[in-house]
Amino acid sequence: MDDTAAKREGHSLQHDESVQEVKRVKSDDRGAVEKSSEAPEAENILSAVTATKVLKDSAREKSIFIHGKLSAQLGDQEAVVIMESTPITEDTLGELFAKSKLRLESEGKVGTIYRLQAPPHLNAIKTTVVCPATDNHVKKYQRQETFLVEETDADYRSITLPYIEKHCLSVQWVCNILEKKAEVERIVYEDPDPDVGFILLPDFKWDQRQVDDLYLIAIVNQRNIRSLRDLRSTHLPLLKNIYKKGQEAILQRYQLPTCQLRIYLHYQPSYYHLHIHFTKLSYEVPGCSGERAHLLADVIQNLHLNSDYYKSQTMYFPLRADHGLMNKFKKAGRL
Repeated sequence: MDDTAAKREGHSLQHDESVQEVKRVKSDDRGAVEKSSEAPEAENILSAVTATKVLKDSAREKSIFIHGKLSAQLGDQEAVVIMESTPITEDTLGELFAKSKLRLESEGKVGTIYRLQAPPHLNAIKTTVVCPATDNHVKKYQRQETFLVEETDADYRSITLPYIEKHCLSVQWVCNILEKKAEVERIVYEDPDPDVGFILLPDFKWDQRQVDDLYLIAIVNQRNIRSLRDLRSTHLPLLKNIYKKGQEAILQRYQLPTCQLRIYLHYQPSYYHLHIHFTKLSYEVPGCSGERAHLLADVIQNLHLNSDYYKSQTMYFPLRADHGLMNKFKKAGRL
C-alpha cells in the first residue's frame, strides 16, 4: 500500500542519466535513489526546483515535504522534495564541540540557550528528490486525516482481497533481493531454506550509523504469503525460525539483546510479500503503534491457539482519507 510509512526508502537524487543509481529504490518511488556517503559531490539539482506547496512538515521529526517543479531546461517535471535533519552521533561530538560557533539567544535560571552553527560537513540535511512525481506521490506525502478501518473476514474476501489483486504494486524488487540480483552487499543474515528461510537486511530508513535507531527487515523466501491474513499454523516453523535466528543475528552483529527489540508485522503491509520488522524498542519508528503493528511473538501464540486465527479474526488498521481501499470500504457501507 503506497501510503504507509514503512516502505523501504531510497535517499538522494536522480535526474535523467546524470546521477548514477547505486542502491535499490523503494517499491513505489522508483525515482528516489540512495547514494553512498563516499559519493562525490553532485550537481545541485535543487537549484532547478521551484517550490509550489509544502505538503507536510514536522517540527518534532525535523522534516519537511515539498511539492515543486523542475525548470524547463531539466524537463519541466513535477517533483517531491523530502528534507530531513540528520541525527547527531556520538562519534562527532568532539568536533561538534570544538569547531562550532555559538550565538547567545537567552539566559535563564536553569541554563543558557545558544544557537549552534556546526561545521558544514556535520550539518547535513538528508534530501530525497522524487522525480518525476506522480499524483500518487503528492497524495502520499500530503498531510491527511487517517481513519481506523474495521475489517471482518467477509470484508477481506469481498473488499480488500479484490483491491489487492487489482491494485497492489509489483514485488519484483523483492524477488531480485531473494535471487541475489540486488542488495547483496547489504545482507546481514541469510537462511537459504526454501520453506523456513529468509533474508535479513537494513531498511533504507536506517543510515546504520548508530544502533539507537536500528531498523531491519526479514523477507521470507516463500513467495505465496502476502500478509498476516494468509498465515496459518503450518507457517509456525517459518515464523519461529525468523524470530530465533533474526534475534541471534542482531545480537552477534550489533550486540543488541532480545529484550531491546521490537519484532512485528504490519497490517495492512506496505507491500504484499511477507516481511518482518526488527527495530530497537526505544526507537519510535512510524508504524509501530498498536493499530497497525502486530508483535511476532503474539502472532506465533495466536496461531498455536487457532490455526485460522488471522483468517477469521476481525482486523483493524488505519487508512488515509484518499486511499483507494478507503473508498471501497465507504462504497460497501462499512465506514
